Amino acid sequence: MQNPNTSNAALDPDLLQPPSRARPEVLSVQHVCRGFNRNQSEQLVLDDVNVTLREGEIVGLLGRSGSGKSTLLRIIAGLIAPTSGDVNYLGRPLRGPAAGVAMVFQTFALFPWLTVLQNVEAGLEAIGVGPQQRRARALAAIDLIGLDGFENAYPRELSGGMRQRVGFARALVVDPTLMLMDEPFSALDVLTAETLRTDLLDLWTQGRLPIKSVLIVTHNIEEAVFMCDRILVLSSNPGRVVAEIPVPFKHPRNRLDPVFRALVDDIYAKMTARQPGAPAKPELEPGSRLPGVSINLMAGLIETLAAEPYNGRADMPDIARTLQLEVDDLFPVAEMLQHLGFAEVSEGDVVLTHAGKTFAEFSTQERKLMFSEHLLRHVPLAARIKTVLDERPNHRAPRVRFEQELEDLLSDDAATQTLDSVIAWGRYAEIFSYNDKTGIFSFADVES
Repeated sequence: MQNPNTSNAALDPDLLQPPSRARPEVLSVQHVCRGFNRNQSEQLVLDDVNVTLREGEIVGLLGRSGSGKSTLLRIIAGLIAPTSGDVNYLGRPLRGPAAGVAMVFQTFALFPWLTVLQNVEAGLEAIGVGPQQRRARALAAIDLIGLDGFENAYPRELSGGMRQRVGFARALVVDPTLMLMDEPFSALDVLTAETLRTDLLDLWTQGRLPIKSVLIVTHNIEEAVFMCDRILVLSSNPGRVVAEIPVPFKHPRNRLDPVFRALVDDIYAKMTARQPGAPAKPELEPGSRLPGVSINLMAGLIETLAAEPYNGRADMPDIARTLQLEVDDLFPVAEMLQHLGFAEVSEGDVVLTHAGKTFAEFSTQERKLMFSEHLLRHVPLAARIKTVLDERPNHRAPRVRFEQELEDLLSDDAATQTLDSVIAWGRYAEIFSYNDKTGIFSFADVES
């Protein structure tokens, strides 16, 4: 993969962003940790996180599921407190929600019984702004964000993109210094998201927004490079800042520019790089959290990799564009194939193993048999369920038995997802049967 650091050196200096180190500091996060109590022990979500935001910059938080991105954003918003560490906003310790900090959520979170104007006014009303000033500021924000003419419309009358514009107007109307955004474009279709991103960047670069700094959580690498001046990459379980990547290009940015593509490739490489001391091929443990990845997605990725033009090896940004998958969609599929021995993932590339290439050539029944062998060999939970069924005279076992074992090691939601994933994979591989109505595992194809 191309190293963008070498490519950037050849850029015209006029295309580069000026350094932001001398700008006033808006936010400082110092040694923040956040843990949750789980079975009388603390489970860390964030560990020793440090973040600084300065005026005039957009900073991205990029990481996979489980990296604590949204948790960190809520700590900065003052919605939850860190277990330890300090958060300073405009030089003062942050103690709960602060004036001048606004947040845009992934879901539109509008009041369905209020009009667009009333939704935008709601935040101002909550802080005691009078009716006339409230109305004037709300109308100005609606006009700025491109919703003029829809003041009296209700959310049900608006498209997803327009509803998210209401969310932005509601955040902007309080004249925030710091804007926090939690995956604000992920619920939108590709074209709508692109239009809204571009419109916001135009307002930002033209100096028409009241905000001084933006912190955006995203799982879309191209989005981060397109919008941000710096990108912080978080590891998972627990979340730590493992890389800080400057984005040196001025706006507007061209996604097809070779240096843009090179930086995207470099971030993929950083996010798939093996951490120091980690095994080359991490093995799953009985309590490992498993992703909700379908057999169809795994088989589809294997088939795509095996075919032209990849012939068994692909650059992850390229395959992501081909399959229209984002980080949180592609990485779990590729990494599950690695766990199962069908692929290897390293430095931003995914490569089929001999087993993966063989799987691509097999018939449906041959694939089932091969998948069964790999599932029992590499996924301890699948092997555990089969062993319990083998040992019982009636070859039956309740779901709750395995769920309780997982809940000693994982959160309730993670335990449920992990067991559901193994059920789907085990059914496909014909290792066991599962009756969702009774919650019973068995070897019977059909229970009477």
